Amino acid sequence: MQIDVKCIEPLASMSQGRRGGRNKYFQFTAIDDCTRLRVLRIYPTLNQNTAIQFLDYMLQRLLFQVEVIQTDNGAEYQSAFHWHVLDKGIAHAYIKPRTPRLNSKVERSHRIDAEEFYRLLDGVVIDDAEVFNDKLREWEDYYNYHRPHGGLGGQTPYERLKQKTTTQA
Repeated sequence: MQIDVKCIEPLASMSQGRRGGRNKYFQFTAIDDCTRLRVLRIYPTLNQNTAIQFLDYMLQRLLFQVEVIQTDNGAEYQSAFHWHVLDKGIAHAYIKPRTPRLNSKVERSHRIDAEEFYRLLDGVVIDDAEVFNDKLREWEDYYNYHRPHGGLGGQTPYERLKQKTTTQA
């Protein structure tokens, strides 16, 4: 499971004559290496506490057990987060510094978010983490259950998960 964070500027209406709002938001993204199934969540702050909150949220949402979490070396993934992951019985691997290509699946998924999700919200005013999370959850559901993926031979992440769990059963 690859986890990363993307800084998101608040979205604001161009008719208001401004771009962005007062607050920045941080989109935590977890993506499974095999199925590309994702869990997404927005937080108004970026620190180890929010990374731990996201980890717990992700583990509640997934339909399978996580064996390894891979992150970059950001401050949000340091000792408190690291030990929390280990306490959950999950291995935690850091990628080599300054090599985002080693987290390529989550990095690519952030690009898809920008191209297919955030672009559609252009002109929509969202400066509230709860509202942001509602919209993001709709996008996550579409991404996981309805959007075909080229890297999965046209399957959705959920179809890939079903295929992998029935093949191994």
